[in-house]
Amino acid sequence: MKKIYLTILFIILATFSLTVHAEQEAEKSLDAVVEIRISVPQNARTAERFGTNRVASGVVIDETGHILTIGFQTIEAETVKIVGKDYKTVDAIVVAYDRNTGLGLLRATSPLQVTPMPFGSSSEVKKGALVLAVSYGSSNAVHGVAVVARKEFAGPWEYLLENAIFTAPPIDRFSGAALINSDGHLVGIGYLFSQLTIAELGVMPTNMFVPIDLLKPILSDLKLSGSSKLPPRPWLGVRTQELYGRLIVERVTSGSPSEKAGIKRGDIILAVNKQDVHGMADFYRKVWAVGKAGVDVPLRILQGIQIREVVVHSIDRKQYWQPVQKEKQTSAELS
Repeated sequence: MKKIYLTILFIILATFSLTVHAEQEAEKSLDAVVEIRISVPQNARTAERFGTNRVASGVVIDETGHILTIGFQTIEAETVKIVGKDYKTVDAIVVAYDRNTGLGLLRATSPLQVTPMPFGSSSEVKKGALVLAVSYGSSNAVHGVAVVARKEFAGPWEYLLENAIFTAPPIDRFSGAALINSDGHLVGIGYLFSQLTIAELGVMPTNMFVPIDLLKPILSDLKLSGSSKLPPRPWLGVRTQELYGRLIVERVTSGSPSEKAGIKRGDIILAVNKQDVHGMADFYRKVWAVGKAGVDVPLRILQGIQIREVVVHSIDRKQYWQPVQKEKQTSAELS
């Protein structure tokens, strides 16, 4: 127990030490972090889950006004406003949302007059590193945090990162926040709050950041065409959770390929393409290995007391998030 307390104390002391001169270290980088205000239609699929008025941070990354943020906030955006440090507001458009990384790209329609933040190398960000988490706003915007883990992250909305960055203590305005190294360079974008189990420390509240290195190979394509050249992954529209060593269907998206195939809440996923499934991440890898979006994905499920073989005709996830029709739609998966 003494070792645990000493470790926690070290992190806290290190964080406070960094926070004392955080403003000075991040002064130039801070200008590139902006506030993003997004409105979506009342009848949007994601309106119920994420609201119709969303606020996140973003990072200006070039002289042409491209802004990097977390992508799910941009789904079904009707209007996008960018608020800079002088509270000047400019319009922006959604350029891309890359589902594989979770990153979103915007472009301001008017000059932002800020110095873009250069990219660092997220591969050099190791466990134990002290970094800055910077969000929008003039107060409580800069936080000294410690990297407490670099590990795989599997999200129940068919999302997987191989080497996510986890930091502590967590910050409140994490969505789209910039993770900045000691050189003032961008190394990650904030995604979510996560309870992480760490050896010898137990369960620790953290933020998960998407490593910036994932963006570099696809950035040019995102700017040019709004998507990467990688084949789109097959999307099933099923939200899962691991429980007692089983992968259980928590929710099936309305109108999704899984619903059309007859998959129901409470089903247990046993196999993909006749290969046994061992957890959420393994499930995703096996589904994606079958082929690109549009491929038929054979699943073995336990539905009630019956084992069933079903075939899910997958789609590109983007197809599901096309602008909604006038009628009210309520499905809301994090995507």
